[in-house]
Amino acid sequence: MAAPPPSAPGEPAPPPPPPPLQYSLLLQHLVGDKRQPRVWDPATLGGIPCPPKSEEQKMVERVMESCPFKAALACVGGFVLGGAFGIFTAGIDTNVGFDPKDPYRTPTAKEVLKDMGQRGISYAKNFAIVGAMFSCTECVVESYRGKSDWKNSVISGCITGGAIGFRAGLKAGVIGCGGFAAFSAAVDYYLR
Repeated sequence: MAAPPPSAPGEPAPPPPPPPLQYSLLLQHLVGDKRQPRVWDPATLGGIPCPPKSEEQKMVERVMESCPFKAALACVGGFVLGGAFGIFTAGIDTNVGFDPKDPYRTPTAKEVLKDMGQRGISYAKNFAIVGAMFSCTECVVESYRGKSDWKNSVISGCITGGAIGFRAGLKAGVIGCGGFAAFSAAVDYYLR
């Protein structure tokens, strides 16, 4: 590297050349502790800017995130899903409309539809209760823990399954807890 030319007596000395760029200094500014965090703004990345939310929108969000709304939604969803599942299982069951007093008689369409409806309602009520129990328990666990992660669904699945199975005894409650917790973990893993 050549030395800078000498300056004239009245002129200020030229600034020294910058030190060579070192890879480690560059890394400190890119990933090290000297890195400046960037404020994430979707508008700067070409995203659609969203206007601020109105009070009505905030109120609707609060209602939809509340425990009673989640429980009601799970109850209605469980009722519909259980009813569909009950009708489906009754449709493929060969004993629907079967009369044990006269096993050779063919059931009428009215009897088959009546049995399908009864089974659909029975399944719908059970699914609605389980859905509401799980949703309420998960909401309470999430509120208590202050976090929204996979552990909430596993804990609430264990509580719900244990409560349902406990009616048949302690062993059934433990099996219900483990089975429902595993199922909840699998569903949560698949959905996230």
